[in-house]
Amino acid sequence: MTTTLTLPTSDPGGLNITEFDTRTLLAHAAEQSRANNYQDYFICDVDSHHYENESFGAIVKYIEDPVVRQQAEVSASRRSGAGFLGAPIGNQDQAGRVTRYHTRHMDSYPPGTQRDAYLTKKWMDAMGIDIAFLFPTPILTLASHPVQHLQNQYIRAYNSWLTKEILPAEPRLRSMLCLPFNDPVASYQMVQDFGDAKGVSGFMITASHNRPVHDNAYMKLYAALEERNLPLAFHGSYNWADTSFSTANKFITVHALGFVFHNMVHMANWIMNGLPERFPKLKVIWMESGLAWVPFMMQRFDNEYLMRSNEAPMLKMKPSEYMKRMYYSVQPLEIPEDLSILQTTFKMIEAETQLMYSSDYPHWDFDLPSVIYDLPFLSEAGKRNILGETARNVFNLGPLPKLAQIPPE
Repeated sequence: MTTTLTLPTSDPGGLNITEFDTRTLLAHAAEQSRANNYQDYFICDVDSHHYENESFGAIVKYIEDPVVRQQAEVSASRRSGAGFLGAPIGNQDQAGRVTRYHTRHMDSYPPGTQRDAYLTKKWMDAMGIDIAFLFPTPILTLASHPVQHLQNQYIRAYNSWLTKEILPAEPRLRSMLCLPFNDPVASYQMVQDFGDAKGVSGFMITASHNRPVHDNAYMKLYAALEERNLPLAFHGSYNWADTSFSTANKFITVHALGFVFHNMVHMANWIMNGLPERFPKLKVIWMESGLAWVPFMMQRFDNEYLMRSNEAPMLKMKPSEYMKRMYYSVQPLEIPEDLSILQTTFKMIEAETQLMYSSDYPHWDFDLPSVIYDLPFLSEAGKRNILGETARNVFNLGPLPKLAQIPPE
């Protein structure tokens, strides 16, 4: 049942609120949903976001350390939650050109509903998405926070809030919970404590962590995930403070390379240290890095391996063969003018069974389902797999029906 709201037309400052409602901003997306008959497709978005700092006052109540909680409550009372999390000044908002960033507070929701869950459902319906995996935004920067104890406390508090207040409020929401990856023991405990929570379909590592994924300290974590049949995702991110990007003077440089670079390093270490052989049933996903880097990695590391296979004695196949068994998310899909290039990429990663749709909404570079639906070289079965059926299998979603309420014309 879709809730109908009567939206106020202006705020006290005289701005037109209806103009900034999610449904207004995504009117063209809703039109695409109708035109492309998305009601005939099960669509799962495996990587979307919200701005949890807007609910920081609710999250801090779940911080377990009383001293840290009191500090956070003071920070929240000053509406400076993102700063308390250690988040840097942002470069993602396009200096006001993306209006949904600075007008989010004007988006309406009915009294008595959970705000984050309801606003998420609004954009899901507009885009024709049945299930969405919800991730945080400022918390993804915590890998560079200088105090590990605070990292652990913030991430655990967010995961507690998400699993107790957000996911239960909307059955169409799922998540892969953040791991405080700099602390192997805390990461393992996170799986033990939250692995059975409703709506939790896996766990996620922000790729900007500078810890070796092959460290023996993490083997217990991977074994626990494999035993529970919970996928592990590496979610792309950037860190301008990383020395690798110290010479970059433009955010476009850091964004283009950063979201890919860290995942490339983690993947290389994952494969060359034989982790696919040690944990053959663990589903590994590479998110928010696009796809253009994957063929490069396949070719480069196959070439290296054939000349120096003695350095990777656990491997029984070429690196590219392991990469074909991993999973990838679409966003941001790099679409060249020559579609044969993208078609080759899809062929190399066996996209029709290994690729999953993701929007990355509401970030500035988000992708609608049409980035897959409109590709002329995909088979009908391939489109259905990428848009939702592969995710259904990877995350054990079961026989879920079509859930999104496609907006009427």
